[in-house]
Amino acid sequence: MVIELERYKIELKVDNAYITNSADNLNHYNRVYFAQLDAAFSTKVGLKIFENDELINSTIIGSVGGTTGIHKNSQILEKDKILVCCSDSIFCLSIPALDLIWKTQADQVTCFEIFKYNNSYIIHGELEISKLDSKGRIIWQKSGTDIFTTQTGINDFVITEKYIKATDWGNRTYKFDFNGREIE
Repeated sequence: MVIELERYKIELKVDNAYITNSADNLNHYNRVYFAQLDAAFSTKVGLKIFENDELINSTIIGSVGGTTGIHKNSQILEKDKILVCCSDSIFCLSIPALDLIWKTQADQVTCFEIFKYNNSYIIHGELEISKLDSKGRIIWQKSGTDIFTTQTGINDFVITEKYIKATDWGNRTYKFDFNGREIE
């Protein structure tokens, strides 16, 4: 996936074949942000930043937990930073340097999606719905009876003006206000 921010193009790509310090890597990165260097991560995400079609920086991130893909809601791009879902964590990296600003484990297994809400972030995780502040601190987390996805994966997580609606595997629906209280 390629996204643009002013004069930068940012390329995000799952790069699960990457091995730290291997000469056989297809891609090479300026920085490596892994929770543990020896861990076998289910997801590794490579980021490259280009200015005027010239590569100016790159990094790869990885964390333990379930698999995360790259899609429309797996990252948030802001003026000076990018936030990316990667396995059980959210990584916040500076633009264009790709320095790690913070990393937060926002779900016990997998962070599916991230959404901006005022000066905070709402995370649709497999086991938890989380709200993080702008520094990556967990404000609240809520879990349900089962995982927060359905067999179809369609409309299983919706943010409205008044609440967050999540549907679990058993098709039970949960509504949370933005303070983390369950409603209805």
